[in-house]
Amino acid sequence: MGASNFNIHTQEQIEIAALAKVLAHPARVAILQYISNQDACICGDIVDKIGLSQPTISQHLQVIRSAGLIKGSFEGKSICYCLDVDRFKALQNLFNNYFNQAVKSCCAI
Repeated sequence: MGASNFNIHTQEQIEIAALAKVLAHPARVAILQYISNQDACICGDIVDKIGLSQPTISQHLQVIRSAGLIKGSFEGKSICYCLDVDRFKALQNLFNNYFNQAVKSCCAI
């Protein structure tokens, strides 16, 4: 697939696509669900709960963290992750606005 010309897309379109990419993998959805049900969690807990290897979980956490959906802090040699609630609410609003705009149908069916 060729390179995309991002100059033709709005910032909102780019952000929706980036966040949709985060949610496009079931492991990342499972990780976000697990973290959202915890006060805080250690990466090892996520590995035990999700059932994927530590390097795989770390890769998924990096994608999620790059999108700003989680925050992490170091506790000794471990990283403690928690949901960035403000960013998650912004994501919810962004998707709600997007889907609310797409309620018209041009089909006569």
